[in-house]
Formats: sequence, C-alpha cells, structure tokens
Amino acid sequence: MAKVIAFANQKGGVGKTTSCVNTAASLSALQRRVLLIDLDPQGNATMGSGIDKFTLNASMNEILQGEAYVHDAMQETEAGFYLLGANGDLTAAEVALLKKPKQEQQLKNALKPVQAEFDYILIDCPPSLNMLTLNALVAAGSVIIPMQCEYYALEGLSALVDTIEQIRGTLNEKLEIEGIVRTMFDSRNRLSIDVSKQLIEHFGKKVYKTIVPRNIRLAEAPSYGIPILLYDKNSKGAESYIGLAKEIIKKEPNVKKKKESIFNIFNSKAKKELVS
Repeated sequence: MAKVIAFANQKGGVGKTTSCVNTAASLSALQRRVLLIDLDPQGNATMGSGIDKFTLNASMNEILQGEAYVHDAMQETEAGFYLLGANGDLTAAEVALLKKPKQEQQLKNALKPVQAEFDYILIDCPPSLNMLTLNALVAAGSVIIPMQCEYYALEGLSALVDTIEQIRGTLNEKLEIEGIVRTMFDSRNRLSIDVSKQLIEHFGKKVYKTIVPRNIRLAEAPSYGIPILLYDKNSKGAESYIGLAKEIIKKEPNVKKKKESIFNIFNSKAKKELVS
C-alpha cells in the first residue's frame, strides 16, 4: 500500500515543486514505485517532469470532477515515475468541488484503486490553503514541508502547522508531519544558520539531515523539463535529493536491501543521458 505524502507550504517560492519533482525522481531511481500528483493549476510539476501541460488528454481536473479515472490520466515520465498532470483547467475543479458532498474526500477516493500499485504517492500542493490543498491533506498520511531558512518562512510554517493540527482533529486523524526539508540554503548567510538552528530546536528529528543548497543547476533543470538527476547527476542539487530520498526510505517499516543505484530503473535513453 502506497505511502501518501503531501508537499505543502502556504508560502510560495520555497522550493516546494522542485522538492516534490526531484524527490519523486530520486525515489524512483532508488527502485521505488512512485506516483506524483500535480495539484497546482500552474502545472509546474507537470512541466518540470517533462510532460506538456497543454496537451494532457486527461488531468487532475477530470479526476476530481469524476470524469476520468486515475489510470486514464497517468503518464510515465522519462525519470521513471508516473505523473497525474495538471494545468489551468484545475481551477474549474476547485469550484466544482464546493458543490459536491464530502468535497474534501474526492482525491482520497480517487486514489483508492491505485494505492496498491505504488510505494509512494507524492502530492504537489498549491501555495495556499484552498479546497485543492484540503483534498491533498485529507488524502495524505503525512506532510513534507519544504522551507527556506528565512524569517517570513518561520511565520508561514507556524500557520501550516496550525492547519495540519486542525485537519488532524477533524478530517484526518492520521495526518502528521513527515519532515521539514531546508531548501535554497546559503551557508554564508547568518540568518539561514540561525533559522536552521531554531527549526532543529523546535522540531528535532522531524528536520531532515539533508539540506538542499542554492544550486544553479537545480534552478536550470525545470526549464529543460527534466529533474536534476537527468540534467546533472553530479550536481549538489542531485546529491541532496538522493540524500533526502534515502532518509524517507529509512522510515519504511521493512526496508528491503536493494541496490541503490541511480541507474537501475531509468529507460535506455535516460541512462545514456546520465552516463554521457
């Protein structure tokens, strides 16, 4: 049964989509079966995974409105994980959900038929608390919070933690914080270091050891429509997300000893690109 993890942060520009896409690619490279759900009408996770959001035959809009099944919209990416894409049409689904009974459970119900097919289902949430994010948090068992180490990010984190607590108390009693990943980290910045220390003091082991640094190659990869592993496997960004994926895998109840190679499940084309 898949572990469903929402990547959420009500503050934009913290590396949420970048983290979701590259974690999906890294888990896939470590031989895990992964489904990535783009739940943001901007469709950035879709484009960053190498799928054109403007040519989707079926998307999260149709799934949430009950007009398509998950298998109708699911596409395999070059990096080996599967994607449920999104585009601007998803805004219509958000409005339609308001008229449905049990509106906050539509995504959870849609995923039930495919949960046994994957090890992980990752959900890229919009950078706001709306009906789409609520559906993600009800469907998920846990939340990964990508966070930039700056003052305003701390305020956003506090609001998100409150939201998670409210949802756990009313709609999803199993929801918990999977972990906090520090993104766009600049070790030369004193504020980044201070905020990082505050996070560890308050959240302890919930803060991943892996830190994602500011990295030009990581920032460039989305413009090519590929995760960092396919763009530059030797970059600091690629190393960081492989590290994050390994930390996530360590929490599996029965971790099987698998050969953890970033080459093992990519198709032949992707392998050539990684080797070259």
